[in-house]
Amino acid sequence: MHYLLFYEISADYLARRGEFRAEHLALAWQAAERGELVLGGALADPVDGAVLLFKGESAEVAERFAKADPYVTSGLVTKWRVRPWTTVVGAEASTPVTPKGT
Repeated sequence: MHYLLFYEISADYLARRGEFRAEHLALAWQAAERGELVLGGALADPVDGAVLLFKGESAEVAERFAKADPYVTSGLVTKWRVRPWTTVVGAEASTPVTPKGT
């Protein structure tokens, strides 16, 4: 199953993220190497949040990441939430549905 982790960020996110970026990216790449984090990154124009796509048996994989993320623990992320995402199209879809219904 896929899970989306949504981050809302502080007003000073861009000014402060450099201090925590190496640790955040190390955590993210470790999650990717374990096959948990599929994609992640900041939203652009404007930079007002981020979205990370996780793959796992439950939302816990994304929740565990957020709770350990230095962006969260340092207050750069002011709010986060996880939502299940029912993916149906694409090579990595968790529940593929074709035009024939199979």
